[in-house]
Amino acid sequence: MERRGRGGCFCLLAVSAVVVLAAAAAAVGEAKLSPDHYRATCPRVESIVRSAVARKVRATFVTVPATLRLFFHDCFVQGCDASVMVASSGNDAEKDAPDNQSLAGDGFDTVVRAKAAVEKACPDVVSMSSGPSWKVELGRLDGLVSKAGDVAGRLPGPDMRPDAIAALFDGNGLAVRDMVALSGAHTVGFSHCARFAGRLYRRGAVDPSYSPSYARQLMAACPQDVDPTIAVDMDPVTPTVFDNKYYANLAAGLGLFASDQALHDGAASRPAVEGFAGNQTLFFEAFKEAMVKLGRVGVKSGGDGEIRRDCTAFNT
Repeated sequence: MERRGRGGCFCLLAVSAVVVLAAAAAAVGEAKLSPDHYRATCPRVESIVRSAVARKVRATFVTVPATLRLFFHDCFVQGCDASVMVASSGNDAEKDAPDNQSLAGDGFDTVVRAKAAVEKACPDVVSMSSGPSWKVELGRLDGLVSKAGDVAGRLPGPDMRPDAIAALFDGNGLAVRDMVALSGAHTVGFSHCARFAGRLYRRGAVDPSYSPSYARQLMAACPQDVDPTIAVDMDPVTPTVFDNKYYANLAAGLGLFASDQALHDGAASRPAVEGFAGNQTLFFEAFKEAMVKLGRVGVKSGGDGEIRRDCTAFNT
């Protein structure tokens, strides 16, 4: 799905988590990101969005991992331009791609609610913040293209090796340390059984890198004929707390995806895994730095973007 349009409109691609802060907004002309982009036009933008997101989080904790994952999926395809938000009557937009089918609806709803709250208070601006804060760079244009066919091969998969994932991150200007830090977002959220069932049942044997007791727990929750809507927590120890437990879990064989567990075993990634496991402050600082870098990926400028009036549709 593609539509070309004039610049001068905007939309939100938001991320909210217990310890996450991210932003997506836009302005006409060159995309010069700045934490103070809306100081003059909408000085309360962060508090407005924070309140909207807090209400959504109180309604369902799924809001946290859902919006965080939505942000990541958007930035790795065509850059951070809210193209994943676009809805298509022909089911051929970015959100319709197989790799995006598992994106939870609560993430999209969070963006729409935050956008509406900002529009009501300050028409034509938007931002997003939540969690232990850092300076968010604002001033993005929304993309003019959203195609399902652009997604394949651009997002990490649950069975990918660290070197393959590192190559994807490197292509987006992110280092191995950033990759390990952003993987820590798996400390919250959930996964449908089909995403990791191969580690339990493929070739009639359980992946030996699983802790035996954890494998039994997963098999009980995800038998071979399980309902495809069933999901399990990605962090079996502190599933609703954004902390560094994810990294300690890997050392104990509690990595849900093969790609998670492989971070602990990879020579390039293991030092960061061990460092974050032993020092939560170190993880938080690395995560915030990586989120800022992620937010700079593929920023649109000039005629390459617009400020959408409706997050889910290109301007007409």
